[in-house]
Amino acid sequence: MLQQRITGTITDSKTGEAMPGVNVLIEGTTIGTITDASGKYSIDKPSDNVILIISFIGYTTQRISADGSTVVDVKLEALLTSLDEVVVTGYSTQRRKDITGSVSIVDINNVKRLTSRSAVETLQGMASGVNVIRSGVPGATSKIFIRGITNFGDTDPLIIVDGIEQNLNNISIKDIESIQVLKDAGAASIYGVRGANGVILVTTKKGKTGAPVISYEATIGMQYPLTGNPLNLLNSQDYMAVFNQAFPGNVLYKDGLPDYTYMGPGGSGVAMEGDPRVNPSQYFLEAPNKGRNYVIQKVNKEGTDWWDEVYEKAPFTEHNLSASGGTDKANYLFAIGYLNQQGTNVNSYVKRYSVRINTEFKAGKHLRIGENINLIIRDIGAVSGSVAPYGLQSIVPVKDIMGNWAGSFGGPLLGQSGNPVAAQYRNVDDINNEWYQIGNVYAELDFLKNFKARTSLGYNFGQSFRHDFSTCPYETSESNNALNSLTITSGLGRTMTFTNTLNYKKTFDNHDLNVLIGSEAIEYQSRNVSGTKKDFFSEAPSFQVLDNGQSGIMNSSYIYKHALFSLFSRLDYSYSSKYLLSVTVRRDGSSRFGPEQKYGAFPAVSLGWRISNESFMKSLTWLNDMKIRGSYGVLGSQSNVDALNQYTLYYSGKGYPDPTDHYYDLAGTGNSAIQGFGIQRYGNTDTGWEENLVTNLGFDATILNNSLDISVEYYKKAINGLLFTAPKPAVVGEGSSPKINIGDIQNTGIDGTITYRGKIISDLHFSVGLNLTTYKNDVVDIPDPGYFDVGVVRNQEGFPVSSFFGYKVIGLFNSTEDVAAAPIQNGAAPGRFQFLDANGDGIISPTDRVHLGDPNPDFTYGINLTMEYKSFDFSSFFYGSRGNDIYSSIRLATDFLGYYPTWNKSNVLLNAWTPENTNTNIPKVESSASFSTSGQNNSYYIQDGSFLKLRSLVFGYTLSPDLLSKINISSSRLYLQAANLFTITEYVGIDPEVGGSAAAFGIDGGSYPNSEPSITFGLTVTF
Repeated sequence: MLQQRITGTITDSKTGEAMPGVNVLIEGTTIGTITDASGKYSIDKPSDNVILIISFIGYTTQRISADGSTVVDVKLEALLTSLDEVVVTGYSTQRRKDITGSVSIVDINNVKRLTSRSAVETLQGMASGVNVIRSGVPGATSKIFIRGITNFGDTDPLIIVDGIEQNLNNISIKDIESIQVLKDAGAASIYGVRGANGVILVTTKKGKTGAPVISYEATIGMQYPLTGNPLNLLNSQDYMAVFNQAFPGNVLYKDGLPDYTYMGPGGSGVAMEGDPRVNPSQYFLEAPNKGRNYVIQKVNKEGTDWWDEVYEKAPFTEHNLSASGGTDKANYLFAIGYLNQQGTNVNSYVKRYSVRINTEFKAGKHLRIGENINLIIRDIGAVSGSVAPYGLQSIVPVKDIMGNWAGSFGGPLLGQSGNPVAAQYRNVDDINNEWYQIGNVYAELDFLKNFKARTSLGYNFGQSFRHDFSTCPYETSESNNALNSLTITSGLGRTMTFTNTLNYKKTFDNHDLNVLIGSEAIEYQSRNVSGTKKDFFSEAPSFQVLDNGQSGIMNSSYIYKHALFSLFSRLDYSYSSKYLLSVTVRRDGSSRFGPEQKYGAFPAVSLGWRISNESFMKSLTWLNDMKIRGSYGVLGSQSNVDALNQYTLYYSGKGYPDPTDHYYDLAGTGNSAIQGFGIQRYGNTDTGWEENLVTNLGFDATILNNSLDISVEYYKKAINGLLFTAPKPAVVGEGSSPKINIGDIQNTGIDGTITYRGKIISDLHFSVGLNLTTYKNDVVDIPDPGYFDVGVVRNQEGFPVSSFFGYKVIGLFNSTEDVAAAPIQNGAAPGRFQFLDANGDGIISPTDRVHLGDPNPDFTYGINLTMEYKSFDFSSFFYGSRGNDIYSSIRLATDFLGYYPTWNKSNVLLNAWTPENTNTNIPKVESSASFSTSGQNNSYYIQDGSFLKLRSLVFGYTLSPDLLSKINISSSRLYLQAANLFTITEYVGIDPEVGGSAAAFGIDGGSYPNSEPSITFGLTVTF
């Protein structure tokens, strides 16, 4: 009897990727084989009725009948649960089930489905306790808060990639293997003073033992600008009606919409078709000679849609190619990436070129030597983080009658604003380049059975170059005689990190012990030099070098250094995997502080009780794992003080603070070149660390046959000794104050995550995940007078950080009788705001300003849904925020004609108060500002910024292995993603997701929209 041959392909049931090295054995015999690099196998069966045994480490062994079959394809399911997952927790690893600190583990499979072009943005809604305020600007960094605001300055978390501190913008998502977020002192105190704002740990992919694997992924797509009229601006006819209401008889609109506006040496005016004053022969333009210019603009009676002119469809593409593999002696990964993301704002873009090399070599049984190298080049286009398409009236065209830029110079009462389209096109030849060389080299030695020593030298070299050429904005009524200028700036930054650790692991009886000790030395250094010259004869790009400028020489440079030296240790102990203990301490020494404050110790302790391992819980068959944990510790922060704060700084009389200043003779002659000095900033050697006292209580459970994971945590962060510039009495005179420890704030909240995985029918798998973060923030203590203001924001004791204070509007005055009956209010009149007399003294004064809201959300949440049916997959991701308020400064510009009346305005003014229209909340149209309208911060500018966004929908299809095998491809997947399909919000503005600084955020001044819809098509291929 002839033997029959069985062939097939073995793939991972979750990823669909081919699995090399899988054992295939015919039950009851010694006949067996293993799969090749493409996951394929071939085996001869001795008889018709055979059972195949398919096995692979970490996967469930399968017994499959092959009676009469010649092709048997198998999908193996991973054996390990998420609890057995090994995660990076800071200088070492732990099983997920043994973690006692607060660590959010990002599901990297969900992240990859988003096909986002920013690794930072993928954290949004993916990890509890993490709030990411995205930026729509190509290449810009989003704002990350871990468990809220922890100070009045730098709140950015520490980001560690393969042991090196760096920017997530430099990382391709395709290179990432895992992401963990350390949120409490029990988890983050190992990083000491750098971990006060939380820590994000990123591990990149490494090569694995087996045949070489080549992977390629390509995405192309299109991003679409917001449509319609996002700012609800008036058209030309309606603007004219509103303007005439405030300025009757004005020269621009008194006879209706003109055909032309003009500006010449004799003045400006309006004209109708055929008027000799707008004959093209009159036209003359020679920037910057505004006194000789004669420009003519044809009025756009339909109205120029400045939003539509400034924003356009933007294509993007990304390509990633990697090769990886390894043997028992070495492994390697080589990856290259290219990203070209055009922004919807004209001429905005980011291009990123990256190379990653990760290798490790084994020198004998106990020594490993490796390196991680990442090379990045970023080319960033000219773009502003905010836009003002309301700065010009809609009658102004984009270009004048001769095809030159049109603007506010070209006629009467057109204001002072520049042409936003011209501004972007003028920057097309500007250069903003960044180069980074980041990585580390390391060696690991195993000795004496239970010891492992590791040494690592890390480096992060960054260079930047900017070339900014400013041309004369001749079309603008202000600065239209400015000389062109060129500024060239070059910077160099370097961080060196030398880390040494010794690890001892021992398991005996029911005891597991893991002890880590280490030291770390970090040196930071940055340099910058900048030069400016003006009056270039030619504006051609080839002529734009500093030597060709004729005047306006300005030069500057700086150097900045600081260093950190640390000793740290951690002890992890468990008994019977039931009782868990972790103790951490780190001692940091920083050059940023004076001699008596240089050193600080930051300890933490965390405990865990795996209650599910107790005998009295064994009868609960639905319970797979349950753990109660808690931690308390101290974190420090130095991020808001510089190394020179301890010294008193002096400046010379020339160039500070006014560049036109001259040297002054100390003897007072006034005309000598002898140099004098003055105090620039006072020093303080007593300034010390900010101190974060962090308490965390957590509960983790896995139930229902490992199908449902639940994690809930309560946290409290008491931040003491906030670093802030000290108030200075006026009698002190010249010189600013140093940073000192003068304030306290407190954050409390709850983090929660729940994930359910199930199967509807045999081939239909799904998972649903929800994470939720609540957050309450209060300023506990600030020196007299108990508050400080940052623009429209006040930070005051008893209220959240970055609160909005002002007068509360309780309605509009409808008559003179209303005004007479109300408390005394400056500028009170019918049709204007009536403010609340908060203290009841009968007079509206600054003491009546009250808390109007704050931008801190009550909670944020993310919802993930994934489904897989045979070769098809689907995923969706929603992100929301609730309870965050927004101060809409756009309303100041668009809702009040008295504030820059020549700017375009909102169509809400069509419903403004009049004696006949009193059922409205829009004040009357006036020609000037008033205390009782736009002149003071008040509740009219405050809006609820809560929102729910559908961030992503992805449909994917994995091609048949049988089809791919014919062309030597292991696996391939096609997918289509639709992003930012809708936003549900009551906020009236461009986008409710508004960022800012820690001390003042949530202010919408026309932010670049970050919820623009996009469509992406992607292809992955593995050989």
